[in-house]
Amino acid sequence: MAENKQSLSDKVKGTVSKVKGEAKDQIGNARNDKGQQADGKKDKTKGNLQDAAGKVKENPDRH
Repeated sequence: MAENKQSLSDKVKGTVSKVKGEAKDQIGNARNDKGQQADGKKDKTKGNLQDAAGKVKENPDRH
């Protein structure tokens, strides 16, 4: 049960990070702000890693 909560928590955090990162990336693109774009890409990568961690916790035998 605790593993399911942890995996869901990681997936939610991952989704939030990816959405936040996409927003930063797009705003940075519109403003031609390479630093903000880089921050957005970093957040998206962080989100992908959090999502992957959630999937591993959900099915540890498959990974």
